[in-house]
Amino acid sequence: MSIIESLKQRRSYYEINKDIPISQEEIERKIKELTELVPDAFNMKSARLVLIFGDKHDLLWNEIYNVFEGKVPQEKIDSFKAGAGTILFLYDEETVKSLQEQFKQYADNFPVWANQANGMLQLSVWAALRELGVGASLQHYNPVIDDKVKQLFDIPKSYKLIAQMPFGGIIKEPEKKEKEDIDKRVTVIK
Repeated sequence: MSIIESLKQRRSYYEINKDIPISQEEIERKIKELTELVPDAFNMKSARLVLIFGDKHDLLWNEIYNVFEGKVPQEKIDSFKAGAGTILFLYDEETVKSLQEQFKQYADNFPVWANQANGMLQLSVWAALRELGVGASLQHYNPVIDDKVKQLFDIPKSYKLIAQMPFGGIIKEPEKKEKEDIDKRVTVIK
């Protein structure tokens, strides 16, 4: 499949279940491969991923609900919990700090570059999961959940949580996207 076709198939899947068409080990292999392949400025290697399955996945979404004290609807949380797993996307602030000290003239850019690399990794993982027949969505309950997530999974304090990606078997395809006037977003200069 071409990268264009892969991106066309990548959508936000909210109706997912625990029945994935591939093994957990295959997902783990793919995520490790992508984490190694996606570039990072100055070869920083700042991205960190935590892959959560089973009871720990359910625990994560139960605790996210609890942290928000019911302010996020239970049915929304349950839709993510219904999946087979969640990927936490983070970056290591110590890695970023080390490069800031080493290359002072670029110090302000390293957190930006770490976020950019993380975004590329998120999209790569999202598209790859879809290629494997797995649906996913990207969620942003951070920074409200940061402390609880770090406590639950013994994540180092220097790791900054960026996003959460619940994934699972596809129950229903999302509605078709409305075509946009892309010329409003892309300027061509000749």
